[in-house]
Amino acid sequence: MTDMPIALVSGGAQGIGLACAEALAEDGYKVILADIKESALTEAARLGGAGYLCDFGDADAVKALFDAVEAEHGPVSALVNNAGIAMPGDFLTYDLAAFDTVLGVNLRGVFVATQRAARTMVNRGIEGAIVNMSSINAQVAIPAIPAYCASKGGVMQLTKVAALALAKHNIRVNAVGPGSIDTEMMAGVNANPEAFKVAMSRTPLGRPGTAREIGDVVAFLCSKKASYITGETIYVDGGRLGLNYTC
Repeated sequence: MTDMPIALVSGGAQGIGLACAEALAEDGYKVILADIKESALTEAARLGGAGYLCDFGDADAVKALFDAVEAEHGPVSALVNNAGIAMPGDFLTYDLAAFDTVLGVNLRGVFVATQRAARTMVNRGIEGAIVNMSSINAQVAIPAIPAYCASKGGVMQLTKVAALALAKHNIRVNAVGPGSIDTEMMAGVNANPEAFKVAMSRTPLGRPGTAREIGDVVAFLCSKKASYITGETIYVDGGRLGLNYTC
């Protein structure tokens, strides 16, 4: 057990999830990283926290994760639902099993984790914060990732629902919607000059964002500085959603 507040970050082994964990650790949280990748264990140890292997597409595994964290470290006061997958494919031939898999991790997993974390927060009187990782693709769409776009739109709405349901307990629920962020998911675009040029043509700031720029917004939303913000999706996209045309 620890006297430090505990933050659990799913998909925390790398990229945006790891950046969120680093920002939260700097804010005084003991960070718990959960991921299907074993590197989460190493990164958690580096940050002075703990790592757990967990598939967020498996509801029973998510519930067991919270049981273990609470027994070994204490209750979670900040939850970052970052685990997510894309699985691109052609719309007309898109596999239903792939669609279900993406929604299982990106949306169902967020619901299960949010519900489980909130139950403990309510029972223990913790005025906690939950931040879900949405995407600009909650608002705009890419035809090659139908399940991903549907799941992130769902995350946006689930964030509002949870915020309303938990407001009377002073538990805040928000989301962050990244634009083009320089992570492994964008590696293919970065390696293709023409694709990179197209991506930046729709980003007014003219560059990809960094994982830490997302992590800092997540840490803000978990902090007392955001004490009157709930039910919102904050888009961190270099101005992309406000763009009506490209030059």
